[in-house]
Amino acid sequence: MEYWSILLSIVIGVVSIDYLFRNYNLFKRHGVLHIPLFPFSIFKGILSIFRQRVFTDFFQEIYNFNPNAKYFGFYITTKPFFLLRDPELIKNVLIKNFEAFPDRRGFSELNDPLLGKNLFSLRGEKWRNVRTLLSPSFTSSKMKMMFTLMSECAVDFAKFLSALPADEGGTNMKDAFSKYTNDVIATCAFGIKIDSMKDPTNKFFVYGKEATNFLGVRGAKFIFLRTFPTIGRILNLKLISDHVAHFFKDIVATTIATRDEKHITRPDMLQLMMDIRGKEGHRELDLDDMTAQAFIFFFGGFDTSSTAMSFAAHEIAANPEVQARLQQEIDKILEDSNGDVSYEAINRLEYLDAVISETLRMYPPVFFLERVCERDHELPPALPDEKPFVMKKGMVFWIPIFAIHRDEKHCDNPEKFDPERFLDNKMHNSSYYMPFGLGPRMCIANRFAMLEVKVLLFHLLARCELKPNAKTTSPIKFNKGLVLMPENGFWLNIQRRKDIHPVLESTIMDS
Repeated sequence: MEYWSILLSIVIGVVSIDYLFRNYNLFKRHGVLHIPLFPFSIFKGILSIFRQRVFTDFFQEIYNFNPNAKYFGFYITTKPFFLLRDPELIKNVLIKNFEAFPDRRGFSELNDPLLGKNLFSLRGEKWRNVRTLLSPSFTSSKMKMMFTLMSECAVDFAKFLSALPADEGGTNMKDAFSKYTNDVIATCAFGIKIDSMKDPTNKFFVYGKEATNFLGVRGAKFIFLRTFPTIGRILNLKLISDHVAHFFKDIVATTIATRDEKHITRPDMLQLMMDIRGKEGHRELDLDDMTAQAFIFFFGGFDTSSTAMSFAAHEIAANPEVQARLQQEIDKILEDSNGDVSYEAINRLEYLDAVISETLRMYPPVFFLERVCERDHELPPALPDEKPFVMKKGMVFWIPIFAIHRDEKHCDNPEKFDPERFLDNKMHNSSYYMPFGLGPRMCIANRFAMLEVKVLLFHLLARCELKPNAKTTSPIKFNKGLVLMPENGFWLNIQRRKDIHPVLESTIMDS
């Protein structure tokens, strides 16, 4: 027995040494420009999650390692990564050579069906099939239908806030906007009408906050499971609690049964998945699949959209001239439409679009993109005097969106909030602006997200005025950890506008 124990220890030791050698010497062995393992600690990323430092600072430190390089290597825990920082190279691998980098790691290796079976995590042919199935959910005709549902939520939201008594402590904007995004997703994806401002204890909102909370220990758990998925499976660790998973699955099952029984149809994602049942040439999705797709719509939109709204509101309040110009543009639409604001009218608001776009430049919903190499692909030399490098299957690269958006090479005075830079199409169409990603795997719901924010800000600013208060920190200092948040949260004073357009008093905004 002792002999076998010694032999097993030797085997484990040899395998471990081989693994570490292959990983921690990958860049050196292939002559790839890289950040040395020391003094750049392999645990810096993990320490960021444990609130030791701001995660965006960690990315900026990596990004600035060599400003002239198209890419270079670095390590996080036990894994080597490539960081791509050249916009043209990024465009090349995300669009032109998409077939070589079609997938991200996603959550397919975890124990969570809601995370592992959704569009974000699916790979290969399964991803293509589901993407093709869900894409019609976000056409212009579907957006026009969802616009009506969004507008109902936004009007209720704006009325509620404008009727609140003045509060010297201010309003927690992130919490308020989370209730709005919760209600929009509930109605547009699940077909359920909820008013979370009046009923903040509804399970949809409570469980949504729980599922999308990545602060503190839960953020560390997320990184651990992404780094050591095998250990996570053995220990049966999950990101989504069973009671949350069961709640969403029950909602989908009940909604499907009710619609089938009463022959109800709605312009939402769930209906689209229901409609392919029994149709030739389509792979029917089972209940787990349908729940996973509806849930990722919630998972991806609940927090990211409310955070984008919070940053936009902060900058609008911090820049009175921006708020005044927005309200002038909004009032003009109200005047022209006599208060009956249409989908087309909302999309004609050029300055509102510019304000949101500038918000997404400064505060992108996702810090970085990730892709996994599927087949051999030659990268150009990282520097003029370097050699090309052939990426092999399984290698991973990151694209640091936050750092690229704030690079002076691509954007003049990048720390300044300046919507003017988006009033022509140069910035929108540039290869270094990618808040929703680029290529075939860019966010499928990007048009939905933009419309959701536009509708909310339109109705809020038509009725209310946003002002900083004692809790507002400007310029923003980011919180330590995984989530892009100000240190003190998002706090503003909201008060009813004294110059509300007359048409609002007797039409859609009348209280």
